[in-house]
Amino acid sequence: MKIRILDILEETMADGPGFRTSIYCAGCAHHCPGCHNPQSWDITNGRMVDVEDILDVVLSDPFADVAFSGGDPMFQPEPFTELARAIKERSCKNIWCYTGYTYDKDLLSGRLCDKSITEKMLKNIDILVDGKFVEELKNLKLRFKGSENQRIIDLKKTLSENKTILWEG
Repeated sequence: MKIRILDILEETMADGPGFRTSIYCAGCAHHCPGCHNPQSWDITNGRMVDVEDILDVVLSDPFADVAFSGGDPMFQPEPFTELARAIKERSCKNIWCYTGYTYDKDLLSGRLCDKSITEKMLKNIDILVDGKFVEELKNLKLRFKGSENQRIIDLKKTLSENKTILWEG
């Protein structure tokens, strides 16, 4: 399976705590004004990369955790589900995922794609940063998110307790 990505940044500290290997995907339907990565909106930008090749990069650094960013990884749910599953099967890495969709209204509803695909992906994600970037709510003092409306959700606790629980980092 292949994913259309713009870039892979190794040892970044911008997309979650500690060192991370961040996979920046192509494709985003949100087109948020003030987006820091508008070149990611077009799904035809970037290059097609095999999930196994990305996995090799991720696993080559024993110290870095992982972030899916973009664009929006939920724009390509099947390959990112496969990548997340493979990372969890072969490592104990922590995975953060950034999406402009909201957890409760968009992802759980099954509106984006087959609900079973979304559920499989969410089970392999540790932290979900959800919500569109809103330029009027931009706050440079926020950790790991761009605007005040976005939430950092602890998915492991959320799924086990069946209610949305925010990450307390």
